[in-house]
Amino acid sequence: MENLSIVETADGSKTIFNAEVGEHYHSNHGALQESLHVFVNAGLKYYLENNPSDEVNICEVGFGTGLNFLLSANHCTAEKIMLNYTGIEAFPLKQEINAQTGYDQYISTDVWASYQQKYIDCLTNPQQISTYSSLKIEPVRLLHFDTNQKFDLIYYDAFAFRYQPEMWSDESIKHILKFLKVGGVFVTYAITGNLKRSLQSLGCTIQKIPGAGKKREMLRAVKNSE
Repeated sequence: MENLSIVETADGSKTIFNAEVGEHYHSNHGALQESLHVFVNAGLKYYLENNPSDEVNICEVGFGTGLNFLLSANHCTAEKIMLNYTGIEAFPLKQEINAQTGYDQYISTDVWASYQQKYIDCLTNPQQISTYSSLKIEPVRLLHFDTNQKFDLIYYDAFAFRYQPEMWSDESIKHILKFLKVGGVFVTYAITGNLKRSLQSLGCTIQKIPGAGKKREMLRAVKNSE
């Protein structure tokens, strides 16, 4: 925890700064704004609008503070859609700092309380967080992640390329795309030529859409084939 500190972002929501990596867990222009825009609105809501269902399976690369999960769980609970969520996080936050994020003000009291109570247990077994959400956090590096499950959405929320270039390699993208079902959606705050080429080579249709805050563009991709 000595390398981690809670900081306030431009929209008043908090994130964590990792001094060892030299990067924030979310955009310092607005953690809440970024999470809602990139992952909930451009990812989850987009998928459900095009694929109406009473259940959705999401895998997040870079679980971090859990904000993307909490907002997704809050939305699915309100809409009575069952959310099965898997977070990949090689370096899970300790409970003490996780509890200091202040994200309770953006979600239901019940979802927040259950998440705090069961967070540690999520690292070993899936936990029911609410009537309409379950969570499993896989404490492994991306390339070591494996499952028989296929996901409807992938939230790709790794640290930026200049801090973690290995997370944006062709090998990493190919590995995680194995677990996305045909018709599934890959969404991330980033957009680079290499990422676009990598996704296209893996049978995805690329969509450039407006980014969050001061970021001009972000990337969404739909998987068309295996």
